[in-house]
Amino acid sequence: MNTQFNKPKGFGEILDHTFRLSKNRFSDFFMILLLLIGPIYVLEAIILMVAGTSFFREGGTGSVWYERMISRLDETAYTSSSSLGADIGFIVIALVGFILFPVAQAAILFAVNHIRKNEEYTVGSVIKKAFTRFWPILGSSILFGLIVFGLVIVPIIVVSLAGFIGATTNPVVGILLAILLFLGFAVGVAYLLTRWSFYFCSVVLQEGTPGFSRSWRLTSKRTWVLLGLYIIFSLIISSISAAVELSFGAFLGYSVLLTMIVNVVSLFTTMIFSVGYAVMYFDLKIRHDADDLKEMIEDYKEI
Repeated sequence: MNTQFNKPKGFGEILDHTFRLSKNRFSDFFMILLLLIGPIYVLEAIILMVAGTSFFREGGTGSVWYERMISRLDETAYTSSSSLGADIGFIVIALVGFILFPVAQAAILFAVNHIRKNEEYTVGSVIKKAFTRFWPILGSSILFGLIVFGLVIVPIIVVSLAGFIGATTNPVVGILLAILLFLGFAVGVAYLLTRWSFYFCSVVLQEGTPGFSRSWRLTSKRTWVLLGLYIIFSLIISSISAAVELSFGAFLGYSVLLTMIVNVVSLFTTMIFSVGYAVMYFDLKIRHDADDLKEMIEDYKEI
């Protein structure tokens, strides 16, 4: 086993390992995403150009760049809403993305697993292995999506009703009650989703389908650390994406070229999150399953 994977890691060590692994194996991870997700982004660019979006720059009206961006955004929204063909195209893109994004993440997970075991692999081989788990991944992802929907929609209904009923008697009490309920539900939902979030790895690596019970066991006593890592990764990804979009948007407006640049950056940030997700899972696995101890016993038997 790779020595970087053979012991439990702290919060900072997981982040450090994620970025070092992303740097050292950048070409492999990025190529996986480029092969699977790249064609979707190319199709999106084609649809935008067919819909009338300028390739190099969208003008808009206004005296300064951010006014032109806002103006062009409004125009783009109006144009898109009036173009049935473009709308259908974007729906198709969304559906294809829903299918291929999990496959890409599974391929990266397989690649990290090979690295963990010091095994050779190719980009093509891990993509092929990811497709062999397509149906279990799809079924489990749909089930997880339904769980997320339920966990989100029920609190919204409860908070809205509580706030409305409270506001009819005392507006201040109603607002405070809605805020407290919202915060309580937010923490509870984040806790539950974190506990179940590693179902995907269990399904991909054939350790249990749909994988929710295994994820629940693995995340025991590590939930808040994992939630903190999710928050950090989200902040890093959103900061990079926002910085690139605002910087290039000042010169390119909402053009096809800007969309392509943002999508390339999205591949990069998706790679970071996918690698981090894999590192987090294998850290949980080694804590729970004592894989390092099992390997030492196997090595001893071979001697």
